[in-house]
Amino acid sequence: MNRIILLGFFAGILFGSCRPSTKHAKKLNEATASLYDSVKAPFYHGVASGDPLTDRVIIWTRVTPPDSIESVPVTWEVSPDAEFGIVEQSGAAQALLAKDYTVKVDVGQLQPGKYYYYRFSALDKTSVIGRTKTLPLSADSVKLAVVSCANWEAGFFHAYDKIAERADVDAVIHLGDFIYEYGKGKRGEEINRYHLPENEIVSLLDYRTRYAQYRLDRGLMHMSEQHPLIAIWDDHEVANDSYKTGAQNHQPEEGDYEQRKNVARQAYYEWLPVREGAKLYREFEFGNLVDLIMLDERIEGRTKPVDSLSDPTFMNEDRTMIGPEQLAWFEAKLKESNAIWKVIGNQVIFSDVNYGKHRKSVINLDSWDGFPAEKKRVINSVQTNQIKDVIFVTGDSHSSWAMEVSQAAPSKGVIGVEFGTTSVSSGNYDERSPVEEVKMIEADLQSLNPHIKYINFRDHGYLLLTLYLDKAEGEWYYMENIRALETEEFLGTRISVNRGSAHLNY
Repeated sequence: MNRIILLGFFAGILFGSCRPSTKHAKKLNEATASLYDSVKAPFYHGVASGDPLTDRVIIWTRVTPPDSIESVPVTWEVSPDAEFGIVEQSGAAQALLAKDYTVKVDVGQLQPGKYYYYRFSALDKTSVIGRTKTLPLSADSVKLAVVSCANWEAGFFHAYDKIAERADVDAVIHLGDFIYEYGKGKRGEEINRYHLPENEIVSLLDYRTRYAQYRLDRGLMHMSEQHPLIAIWDDHEVANDSYKTGAQNHQPEEGDYEQRKNVARQAYYEWLPVREGAKLYREFEFGNLVDLIMLDERIEGRTKPVDSLSDPTFMNEDRTMIGPEQLAWFEAKLKESNAIWKVIGNQVIFSDVNYGKHRKSVINLDSWDGFPAEKKRVINSVQTNQIKDVIFVTGDSHSSWAMEVSQAAPSKGVIGVEFGTTSVSSGNYDERSPVEEVKMIEADLQSLNPHIKYINFRDHGYLLLTLYLDKAEGEWYYMENIRALETEEFLGTRISVNRGSAHLNY
């Protein structure tokens, strides 16, 4: 065999090994295919980044091949400039059928506090370029966009789109309900936007399809391309009002809850740019300015909520929101922190809230109020260790809040503040009651709870939290119309807290 033929033979082997085998492959049929933009093929779902550290960050994409094959070779590049004049890191990966063709790369050896650009290539195409940022070693300010609760059928994810337009956001904090598990409902009729699959999601394929659908929202794609995400799950990533061993929205006929929880977790890890591990609770350090502590208040250690205050077990020590292992970790992180601001990524409201006649129970038994023994331990730990400048950022309630966190009443001492973000699109009070009635409820709750300085039960949007050396400032931005294809945003209010104080300026 002459040299030219031999070289051609080996080149053929090498070239063939870098291309997916389509022999005997079946066409890939996906429920979300009608939503695909052919221009973006095969990267219909765009790109994303997340879990930034000072020297590394996760980059993510999904490759959708035309045929159902075992794997697709993918290459990736990371550069300090959008033109990729210098490629600082690069490598190869596989988009595996076993991982729903999603790709995650933990890119290391990066510089702190720096913007990077990244892209993927597969099937002779290149993805859109993403932008991300590593955490700083020191900082005079940090800007975090805080979001939660995006329901596909309830409205477009315009809040994400507006966050994407803010070039100075250091990271997006997602506090959960990235997806909803419900089947096709009536809300979708208003904007012709229905859940896929149409049934309530239970199987691995169901959860994967739902994530694939949500990731095709224009606003979510735009935000994912522009900013790194730091995410935690709440309940709807599994089922409504979920806890460690069950959920309100899981019935016996839907199979084994543990299996459902496990496949839900698998799909979450596939479709979000988070580091995979046995625990999702974790910490992020923005120099000496901010320690961000992300808690898992659903499936790590939450015991079953009680149905009423009259339940004899209500005050029991073994009723937990986050569980003893996570609680010990949380207390240690607070105590050891050298940062000025301790920001707690918190799914459900921590502050005392007396709802009076506006709920079936005077308190929300699904929130920290429903787990009084563990809540008291957290408060006592903060007070005993004289931990200052604690800020809870909270999702779940589909409402905006600014509260001074105290034990039972302000007279017993304020330990920090709580900023609650409203929903991206999930329904709140004014979608079931007239606006004027909702405003009366807001006023009534503030009169019942003097530590609550701001409530908005009416609007959808996001919280912008900016932390400085001397103060922290929350700004609540709202969308004019989440059911229109285009909308503007407006500033609802701006509230701050000074360093060394736990009293809000409003």
